[in-house]
Amino acid sequence: MKMKHRKPRNNAREATKLYIAKEKTTLMEFLLLALEGKSRNNIKSLLTRKQILVNDVPISQFDFELYAKDEVKVTPFTNKRIVVLKGEKLSIIHEDDELVVINKTSGLISVASDKESVKTAFRLVNEHVQHNDPNGRVFVVHRLDEDTSGVLIFSKSLALKNALQKDWNEIVTKRGYYAIVEGQIEEDGTVKSFLNKTKTNMMFSGYKSKDSQYAETEYKVVKSNANYTLVDVNIKTGRKNQIRVHMNDLGHPVVGDKKYGIKNLEASRLMLHAYEINFIHPFTKKLVKFKAKTPNSFEALIK
Repeated sequence: MKMKHRKPRNNAREATKLYIAKEKTTLMEFLLLALEGKSRNNIKSLLTRKQILVNDVPISQFDFELYAKDEVKVTPFTNKRIVVLKGEKLSIIHEDDELVVINKTSGLISVASDKESVKTAFRLVNEHVQHNDPNGRVFVVHRLDEDTSGVLIFSKSLALKNALQKDWNEIVTKRGYYAIVEGQIEEDGTVKSFLNKTKTNMMFSGYKSKDSQYAETEYKVVKSNANYTLVDVNIKTGRKNQIRVHMNDLGHPVVGDKKYGIKNLEASRLMLHAYEINFIHPFTKKLVKFKAKTPNSFEALIK
């Protein structure tokens, strides 16, 4: 079995060691090779004390399955209580043997970042699954921006995750969002552009280049008042910040968008919600639909 040892990330503790799995194996077998000189009992103690993290999730099962590219961290012992997120609110839309679908709240990031590695949707769902099955795990299918709420899908198997991601843009028949934007939009329309990224990770519409990505956003006016318009958005491509950039291009930025829009004291959050995802299941070939209830704050802002 092969493995690769990398230096810890900048935000990791100095004594934390990071290893990358190169192939499928069990956590115990991986650690026996990675941690030279450690016995099975030594490693079981590390597991019991929650010092082993797989993709930033504490794991205590020695026979937990690892897959290629999984990140395994060996953290220093601490007397502090390991952070467990089971008390955090998790709104589950659907769960079966293959998938877990949640209504992600605004302000919760999908997966770990340099700024946050503990309170993530990925870890919340993992801990939920492992509560019933210690060897259970989930895999990221797609992501939502931190401040966007709505339908977020996780797979319980690597095979399904890979199948979904392989042809995601082709098998998804609808990615519906509700957005409240500044000002009044009179007509339905479509925005098409090539998105580029600045050095500070800001996205913008620009010329086609080798690094740009084509993005297409359809929108329909639902209702409006003197200050805002509620639009039903269906994205044809899933690019980073796509809706936010395209609405700003129209001169109607999403309300509460501090990154691409303007400061709005009436909005307590980014008014963007992924209310529906439909896709053709890659194995059964059946149409699957998931919907998330729209937050009350949307109705309150545009009565």
